[in-house]
Amino acid sequence: MADTDQILKTMLAKDNFSRWMGIEVDEYREGYCKLHYTVKEDMLNGFSIVHGGIVFSGSDSAFAFACNSHGQLSVALDVHISFIRAGKAGDVMTVEAKEIHTGNKTSFYDITTSNDKGEIVAVFKGTAYRTGKDILPPGV
Repeated sequence: MADTDQILKTMLAKDNFSRWMGIEVDEYREGYCKLHYTVKEDMLNGFSIVHGGIVFSGSDSAFAFACNSHGQLSVALDVHISFIRAGKAGDVMTVEAKEIHTGNKTSFYDITTSNDKGEIVAVFKGTAYRTGKDILPPGV
């Protein structure tokens, strides 16, 4: 069983973009990640709604944390997002990534972003390639 606390700590230490977004991880275990962030003014597009790239990035971060939770370096192979509704400044977005299947070389995830009213903002599906390389150095 992977040391998920150490894996998450290692990933977050180098993740400047997630830090810029203000991402906070609420729950983390093998094959699962739940995080949240607050939409800031500088995350809005020209229509004063959250930029789709922000919602995508929050989903991608949850996906990355979940697919790497087994301790094996995994990278996105294919992703797809569907935007359901817009968000605005001040919204607290909760993102939940759930593992559907993990094989020797690939793994599959469903990621849902919801606002603080519990409304679904986006659904994201991701396929990860498992490289076979360990995230943590030996003995950690």
